[in-house]
Formats: sequence, structure tokens, C-alpha cells
Amino acid sequence: MLIVFSGLPGTGKTTIARELVRQTGAVYLRIDVIEQALRAADVLAGDVGASGYGVANAVALSNLHVGHRVIADCVNPVRESREAWQAVASAAGVELLDIRVMCSDRQEHQRRVEARSGDIPGLTPPSWESVLAHEYEVWDEPPLTIDTALMTPEQAVAIALANLKPEANRAR
Repeated sequence: MLIVFSGLPGTGKTTIARELVRQTGAVYLRIDVIEQALRAADVLAGDVGASGYGVANAVALSNLHVGHRVIADCVNPVRESREAWQAVASAAGVELLDIRVMCSDRQEHQRRVEARSGDIPGLTPPSWESVLAHEYEVWDEPPLTIDTALMTPEQAVAIALANLKPEANRAR
């Protein structure tokens, strides 16, 4: 099974994804870590662009092929990135669970963004202004949505766990 957490920075997706990884033993792919590694390697002529997603898609597919559950943690802001995750799941013959994480309380969301400290060496957390300006397309089909303004991280993880398929635990 491929589980993709999507949402703007500061909504709580990393908190939820990490705990789900701890509880399931899934492979964890965090786009921010991949993108920062690409920047630090200084091998790209320009901005990282979609390169981080391309790397994550390839690593996810490789792990899915050997029977691992994969959890991806990303903004996933546009149709193209969402379709790429679907293509990975299809190529691996596994189910895709899209989970959109949001924070409907604008003041709380802003507080979270502004209070964040960086946990990835070399990566400066986004500002509230950059979060507001971030491109984020409406989903064609609404995914499972978790609103972290309405629940604790533990409740959010419980919702995610309740939506996992038991057969996805077995190696292929």
C-alpha cells in the first residue's frame, strides 16, 4: 500500500506521518529531506523543481515492489504530482491512500508555521507569507481529509490507521 500525505506546510502532516510510520513499520519518504539533499549535493543547474518528487516516486516504487508499505510526506500541490503517485501505485499493483491534511483554523495554522523550528539541516522552514502564496490546486476527487484544527495528532493517526487495508501488511 502507498499512503501519501498531502497538504500545506504547518498543517501537521509530518507529525501524523511519522507516528503512522512508527506504528506500521512503513518506509518513510519525506520530500523536504529529498529536496534538501539534492540542493546540498549541488548537482542541479537550477531549482530542485519536481526532481524531489521524481526521486521519491522511484524509491517508493522500488520499495513497493519488494512488499513494503510506503508513506510519503509531501505538499503534493498539483495534479501532476498526484497523478504520479497514482502511477506508482498502479505500477506496483498496490492501493493508493491519499490523505489530505489541513488546518481549518487560520490563526492556529499561522501560529504553527511561525513557531516551527527546522529539523532538516540547511533547510529554512517556510514563512507564513510563503505558505499563503503556495500553489495548491483543488483535488479532482476529494481524498480522505484530516483537519488538525479539530483533533489531536493521536486522533488523526487513528483515522489514518482505520483507513489502512489489512492485506497491505503482507509482503508480496
